[in-house]
Amino acid sequence: MSYEEIAEMMQEIGLPFAYHHFAEGESPNPPFVLFLSPKENTFGADNLMYISFKNLHIELYTDAKSPETEERVEEILYQHNIYYTKSETWIESEKLYEVLYELEV
Repeated sequence: MSYEEIAEMMQEIGLPFAYHHFAEGESPNPPFVLFLSPKENTFGADNLMYISFKNLHIELYTDAKSPETEERVEEILYQHNIYYTKSETWIESEKLYEVLYELEV
């Protein structure tokens, strides 16, 4: 899945989004989404790379627990046949919930 395809999928979610972070002073009010690709897994043999999978993180930020917003993100992932794992944390310094979706594309 290319960067452009991932960005199109982010648009389908219908929330403000950015790759990795918003520019200083341009962060929107929650909810918003960030996405990033922190690493890539490859498979190869005989000094050749045969296949590559990008690890993709989709981070949903909300100022209150929002199952409806989470369902919106999950529905888009489901429509694209993307398997994910999900975790959640409270970021005290930002007063935001982060729901992290980890996937390979």
